[in-house]
Amino acid sequence: MKIAVLKESDPLETRVSATPDTVKKFIALGADMAVETGAGAKAGVADAAYEEAGATIGARAEVVGGADALFCVRGPETDTLAGAKKGALLIGALDPFNRGEAIKGYASAGIDALAMEWMPRITRAQSMDILSSQSNLAGYKAVLDAASEYGRAFPMMMTAAGTVSAAKCFVMGVGVAGLQAIATARRLGAQVSATDVRAATKEQIESLGAKAVFVESVEGIEGEGTGGYATEMSEEYQKAQAELVSSHIAKQDIVITTALIPGKPAPRLISDAQLATMKPGSVIVDLAVEQGGNVEGAAAGEVAEVHGVKIVGHRNMAGRLAADASALFSRNLYNFLSAFWDEEAKKPVLPDDDELVQGIRLTKDGAIVHERLNS
Repeated sequence: MKIAVLKESDPLETRVSATPDTVKKFIALGADMAVETGAGAKAGVADAAYEEAGATIGARAEVVGGADALFCVRGPETDTLAGAKKGALLIGALDPFNRGEAIKGYASAGIDALAMEWMPRITRAQSMDILSSQSNLAGYKAVLDAASEYGRAFPMMMTAAGTVSAAKCFVMGVGVAGLQAIATARRLGAQVSATDVRAATKEQIESLGAKAVFVESVEGIEGEGTGGYATEMSEEYQKAQAELVSSHIAKQDIVITTALIPGKPAPRLISDAQLATMKPGSVIVDLAVEQGGNVEGAAAGEVAEVHGVKIVGHRNMAGRLAADASALFSRNLYNFLSAFWDEEAKKPVLPDDDELVQGIRLTKDGAIVHERLNS
């Protein structure tokens, strides 16, 4: 089996879908690894490191030619995959809802597209979950970016010249990114509070030493939403939450927003009116900016300033830690394929009735087969 590791075409994408470590692991399983020239450069991985691991290096056409599987971080354009075998697997973060034409192109080309971001969030698949691995880094980096933009220190400091008060940090949305943001802000010495629509997260917030800020008068989600995500809330809950946030946010120095709803624009958590109540010099990091943003006035790829408040809208937050993000992403891909590896055939066998395969397979035999894309 030949596996091709593609160089990312998006100039903002710094990650790579395989590292020398995972190249060695696939070769040990019996695969032939071909890496596109310069694929790992932005993640600090030289072509020589892949060669030392046992891979061959070449141009796009060379590595794709005859490939049985194609690894990517972001889905490539179909016309760049000419030469891959019919039925070849394309594995990465394919963004199915926003790249409908590309998914149709994969089907027409006879490529079996597997969207790793749709991996079911079940115990068996934890080690394969790219959203969790990348969100964990994004939550960490969001706090560091906030600290960089914030004009004061995070921890309380008692000095001979006087006391510096600890920064107040509020995390909105307590998924993987939010939990890591809480932990990181705590480690930096901030006073941390957090909120979520899922009641089950209250205990998680408090276990990290942060203050849980919850709407008590209106019922939220008792457990987890579908796949561990929150779902859209009632108008009554949204109103109550807005009132609670408005009173709390005015006292904060740092706010990290992380709320996403799969397949839909990010929910608006902070309005322009709420921004106006915050102290000048405060900082907000909007981790949902690429999906429309949680914060009114956030701009993708920019650090905007509204009412004296900095709104950090960096794209590809996990990619700002390219080496670690690549290491985790590539391990997710390895964990998935190796779980289905047939030792005799020296290739993965993906059963049609397996829930992991059903969860991520978008196309097969020239057709779009996923129910979320055909409904």
